[in-house]
Amino acid sequence: MKNTIFGPTSGKNPAFLPTFCIFKRFNQFSYIMNFPADCKYTEDHEWVRLIEGNTAYVGITDFAQSELGELVYLEVETVGKTVDQHAIFGTAEAVKTTSDLFMPVTGKVLEFNTALTDDPSLINSDAYGAGWIIKIEVANPADLDGLLDAAAYQAHVGQ
Repeated sequence: MKNTIFGPTSGKNPAFLPTFCIFKRFNQFSYIMNFPADCKYTEDHEWVRLIEGNTAYVGITDFAQSELGELVYLEVETVGKTVDQHAIFGTAEAVKTTSDLFMPVTGKVLEFNTALTDDPSLINSDAYGAGWIIKIEVANPADLDGLLDAAAYQAHVGQ
């Protein structure tokens, strides 16, 4: 049975498909993960992306959101605080579980994405875009060098 692509990419050359697609094969659905090259990743499944100077967005990876399932609530009580690398900056609650959120680099939490208060499922639908969780000021940009790049993270999660 050949793969069938659902959505606006149907019938297009596979070389031009976005990195986010759903394939049906042998009556099973598999999810193609998204691994943006402009992000750095932790082994704990958080990502960080510099946006300007030392300011960065932090969120959970596409892999993490797919493992957690539908997110229903986020708690971040660290806005205005400096949080050390690997320390907990918040929690994510899904239908079946709750998971701690770990800081990928040491930094000051500048902002929580308030859009997630009304719709935490933005993380499920757009983990690297509208689903960012916090905006931070990175304390030491050299810390980013110790994180995984997209290819290394993809290998880490076995995709």
